[in-house]
Parts: sequence; C-alpha cells; structure tokens
Amino acid sequence: MGSVLAKCRRRRCRPSSATTAAAASRDGDPIHGHRHALCSSPLGSADVPSHHLFLEFSFLSQRGYYPDSPNRENQDALCIKTQLQGNPNLHLFAVFDGHGQFGAQCAAFARDRLVEHLSGDTRLLDDPVESFNSALLAANSELHGSKIDDSMSGTTAIAVLVGGDSLFIANVGDSRAVAGVLNEHRIVAENLSCDQTPFRKDEYERVRQCGARVLSVDQVEGKKDPAIQSWGDEENNEGDPPRLWVQHGMYPGTAFTRSIGDSTAESIGVIAVPEVMTVKITPYHLFFVVASDGVFEFLSSQTVVDMVSRYGDPRDACSAIAAESYKIWLEHEDRTDDITIIVVLIVPFADVVAIKEAGYTRIKASRMVSHEAKTESSAFPVSETCQPKRGSFLELHSCPSSDFPLERNLACVAPSPTHSLWKCDLS
Repeated sequence: MGSVLAKCRRRRCRPSSATTAAAASRDGDPIHGHRHALCSSPLGSADVPSHHLFLEFSFLSQRGYYPDSPNRENQDALCIKTQLQGNPNLHLFAVFDGHGQFGAQCAAFARDRLVEHLSGDTRLLDDPVESFNSALLAANSELHGSKIDDSMSGTTAIAVLVGGDSLFIANVGDSRAVAGVLNEHRIVAENLSCDQTPFRKDEYERVRQCGARVLSVDQVEGKKDPAIQSWGDEENNEGDPPRLWVQHGMYPGTAFTRSIGDSTAESIGVIAVPEVMTVKITPYHLFFVVASDGVFEFLSSQTVVDMVSRYGDPRDACSAIAAESYKIWLEHEDRTDDITIIVVLIVPFADVVAIKEAGYTRIKASRMVSHEAKTESSAFPVSETCQPKRGSFLELHSCPSSDFPLERNLACVAPSPTHSLWKCDLS
C-alpha cells in the first residue's frame, strides 16, 4: 500500500506519493510572479416561507497550488440544492473534500448520491437525522461498489439542511460548518460541527478499539517514542498530527477518523456514520458558513465569522476568506490546499422589506447594522473545535473593513466557472 517517504505536514495529505493524485495548475500566484485568474462567485437566494425567512448565499471553490504536481485538479466538490423535494422550505448546502488519488471522483460521487438519496427520502421532513444517516451510509456503500478505486481515496462531507426554522448539520470528517450568532453587541462563532480526528478522545478510543495504531509520522518512522500517546491539540501540534495505521503496515495514514470511501481505513475504524446536529434558527442567527478545511487550517471559526460580518454581500465574504486562506497558506507552506466555502445569510422577511423600502437593492447585513453589532473576537471565548487546525495567524486588524474599496475576487485564484465538480442548483 506504500511506505512513508516523507513527513506530510497536512493532516489529509497522504504519506506515500503513490497515493497522491496529480494536482491542478493554479492560474497564478503573486508570490511567484504569476497573474491571478479571476472568477466571480454567483449570488443566489431562496425563501423559507413557512417561517418568513430569506436566504442569500454565494460560494467559491479555489483549487490548491501544488508546485510538484502542476496538473492536479481541485478535489473539492460542493452542492447547493434549493427547494429539495420541491419543498420551498428545504434547502441543502454541502461541501465535500476529496483526498487520495481518486479524491475528486469520490467527492463528486458522494455529492451526487447524497442529493439523490435525500431527494427521494419520504422520511426527510419527519426525521432528517435518520435521513442523513441513511443517505451518507448508502453513499459510502455505493462508492465501495462503484468503479472508483476507494481503497486509499475518499472524501469528507459537511452538509447543512435548512428545514423551516431549523438547521440540520451532518458531518463526516474534518470539514466544518459554523454560524454567526449575535450575542449582546457582538457576533460570535457557534460551531455547527465537530472535527472528527484522533485529537478527540472519544474518536481516539473508538478507532483504537477497532485495531488502529494511532501515531504521528515521526513516531512511525522511529524518530519519536510511539508509546507516548499524546500530541497536544490541533492548534499546537506543529504539523505532525496523529494518524491511523494498520497494525503491521505503514498505511493508510489518515488524520481523520470518519470519511466516505477509504475502504482500507474502514477496517481500522474509519467510518461514514455522520454526527448530526439540530440547531433552532433564532433571530440572533445571522448567517452560516460551510467550508473545507483548506479554510480552517489557519483560520479559526471566530476569525471566519468576523470576516463574514464585515461584508453585506456573501460574494465579497467568500472572496475575502478564500484570499486570506490562500495567502496564509503560502506564508507558511510551499503549497496550499483546495479551498471551498459557502456563505449563507439568514434574513427575516421583515428586514428584507425594510431594506427595499430604504432603497437598497441588496441585503446589506441590515441586522448587524440595526443591532450595532461589533465583531470583537477576544471578548468571547470559543470552544476548542472553533480553533484553527494549526494556530491562528490572522489578527482581526488584517481584515479589510467594510468600507474598503473591494473589487470582487481580485485576490482569488479560482478554477474555471465550468469546473466539473461545481454542481449547484439555484432554482
């Protein structure tokens, strides 16, 4: 299955070059003297008439920069499906982060199967938690039986279903969803998912009981004592996280404990069972973000919420977050991960009417303005799962203010608008 050839600093990066796909050339990078190719994110909207809500959303998917694999494709996939099952109150937003040689195919497969299963599940309205469980487990089983080789490839999945006045969040892996919630006069990050990695004690114990060895690359290579089963936390582990290995081999080396696909890792406890959370939408829920860990590797959930709060247009928020993520990646690595983000604003009908009456043609974060909200990340502690995976390298003052003369996407390296993995139904 391949041996460890070199330490792989990224948590999802494969330790063996034999299991690494060729990567898609980026269209430009200012650090290396190339020009950025620009791609404007689309703007979409959807009503939730049962509870008088209006959603306005955008997305951006940016392929990573891999200097040693200039033809690597973007392995992320996303899906926005409004009016799921023809129901005006059901809207799905999902991101899939593929990995391994056939990661892109795995991500696209999981995306398509999730939408198909949820669209045809008559239990969805009555029991969305069970529907998510059934759909993701079925997608995993079908991927195993497909023509795609998922022995050392797979995908994470993070999905948010807006159902009336509730959010149903299903997570498999270490992508993330987070909400921006007004708390007194500040907008704070409310984590909607919990990264599934060996850093979590419950996940560590579960995979160990399934026969996994949990070791960092240095431990596998004999540079550190394998008996020391402590790696700090995700924020301070210096890029060598605990990984999962079979008992008598140097594979598969996954740094997550749940995924879709990864049939080899499944034998040591990597499962496709989602963790599903239900959150009631309150007047204080201003927006939510769904993103791959290309965003959260260096940016905390609170930092991402702070950045979204500075923009009334979700397109600008997507562009700013993707650009900052890409920039910080290249400040600390010689490569970047694929970066995919969906930003969804939640606005009551009453605020939409007020905005129109005031002469605005677009949502301008009216609730943030009307509540005179301030985004002071230091004032409210956030949970461990809201932290960046490798420390916080972005100070709040480095975020451009809302009155900054922004030209949309000028700092973004984005794939072609016809990228095959973008599958959005905005109808």
